[in-house]
Amino acid sequence: MIVRGTITVPGDKSITHRALLFAALSRGSCLISGALTSLDARSTAAVLRRLGVGVGALRRGARVRVVAPEALSAPDGPLDCGNSGTTARLGLGVLAGHPFRSTLTGDRSLRRRPMRRVTEPLVLMGAGVEPSERDGLPVTITGGRLRPLRWELPVSSAQLKGALLLAGVVGRVPVRVREPAGRSRDHTERLLRWFGYGVTESDDGWIGLEPDGEVVPFSMAVPGDISSAAFLVAAGTLADEGELRLPGVGVNPTRTGFLDVLRRMGGQVDLENPRIAQGEPVADLVVRPAPLQATQVSGPEIPGLIDEVPVLAVLASRAQGTTVFHEVGELRVKESDRLRLLAENLRAVGVEADAADSTLWVTGDDRPPRGRIVTEGDHRIAMAFEVLGRVRGAAVAVDDLGCAEVSFPGFPAALRAVTGAGR
Repeated sequence: MIVRGTITVPGDKSITHRALLFAALSRGSCLISGALTSLDARSTAAVLRRLGVGVGALRRGARVRVVAPEALSAPDGPLDCGNSGTTARLGLGVLAGHPFRSTLTGDRSLRRRPMRRVTEPLVLMGAGVEPSERDGLPVTITGGRLRPLRWELPVSSAQLKGALLLAGVVGRVPVRVREPAGRSRDHTERLLRWFGYGVTESDDGWIGLEPDGEVVPFSMAVPGDISSAAFLVAAGTLADEGELRLPGVGVNPTRTGFLDVLRRMGGQVDLENPRIAQGEPVADLVVRPAPLQATQVSGPEIPGLIDEVPVLAVLASRAQGTTVFHEVGELRVKESDRLRLLAENLRAVGVEADAADSTLWVTGDDRPPRGRIVTEGDHRIAMAFEVLGRVRGAAVAVDDLGCAEVSFPGFPAALRAVTGAGR
């Protein structure tokens, strides 16, 4: 495989969700360029429209105009979050401070994902919640006047943290939350500071919000998504020769754990033209092929690379030695049981791999991977193994590459563009 060229990756998914939600709270007209157009982003846009917000069509290359009313209005039916856990959890935080009743639901995968970890602290703040019979969706929430909150999160999670901080914003009450191990992505905190809110962070993991800012109408550009870029970075790393350039990618330090681990394995990725946009670090990534060595990925590193574990596991399958991922149990409650699927699919293509409790082991192999991949509709599993199928001599069949539209619209074409049409 030869990699070559320059390609722009889609807008950052996490920032797109948050930009749309903050725009909905702005009581005015906002312009967002570079927004992700994936199914997850469209779920957030659709939910906001049901709440009375004017959200333009999400089209690649076009600016999205968001016109926010003076206040969100009660929906006339359930709010369908599709497959997007970010839409559901951040949406619950926003709705907690609005005095009407809403029911959030989603597809079968999302309905299985745990929601009590966010609804429990929202109830303590004063929201009324009618949970599903299981710990998942649908959830009915009735918002109102909120109280200050001090809460220790059960896991380090940007979705949980962001939901509670957004509840503090809409309820205009102080919030203090503590992450137990490692920093999760901090896009919410950066946007809050951009709007003048007092956000503090302590060495022992506590994050504080003072409701002293104001969300006003704004214009912003969303950088490229490093989680999407990771699949093309992996393709460039596994190539036999060439060079790949990915311009304008967000390199927020709470999101670059993937690059840290890859470099530790011997990967060659340079950051060029660094700059700051709306409080977010941005740079151009330049990737070259490199032989890889196994490594240990520790628990405190996981929050900063949780979405990149599938592609790191695929890279580990081509490294010399056994790579161990510690404390990755959170992967069992993503769009699928990713931990189980990773181990099963790696074995299906001839790689020695195992998952037990919250640990994943992958032993590298230089034989061409061959086999059928079962994705269970998980976009990151699909894209990771499609990249693996590009190595020399591979014969990897991914059962559902269409699910990549959840986060990376046009992924197959992008991968073909940088690696060539053939395998």
